[in-house]
Amino acid sequence: QVQLVESGGGSVQPGGSLRLSCAASGNTYSTYFMGWFRQAPGKEREGVATIGTRSNFIYYGESVKGRFTISQDKAKNMLYLQMNSLKPEDTAMYYCAAAFQIAVPPRAADFAYWGQGTQVTVSS
Repeated sequence: QVQLVESGGGSVQPGGSLRLSCAASGNTYSTYFMGWFRQAPGKEREGVATIGTRSNFIYYGESVKGRFTISQDKAKNMLYLQMNSLKPEDTAMYYCAAAFQIAVPPRAADFAYWGQGTQVTVSS
């Protein structure tokens, strides 16, 4: 089992920045990929970014390329998402997730473990 707890969400104006964090605990050694997903009301869960255990694989969704950066600190079992140049369409619940293996592009169905989510609201 892997437990995931997100933090760092909040409200920000368009063009602003936020940094999300995800603390992982449990059998984290067995999870090879960590990812961020988001889901807005009435929409499907969307893959935002995924990183491999050695950071040798990084994937970004098209809508966030060049604005968001995924990173991790394996020693601390922490996953991060730096979000810059935020837009109103980035408003969603953001989830941290862990997977043993993934398809490319990564799908929500690939991820076995999920956090509770942290809300990000971008509004003027």
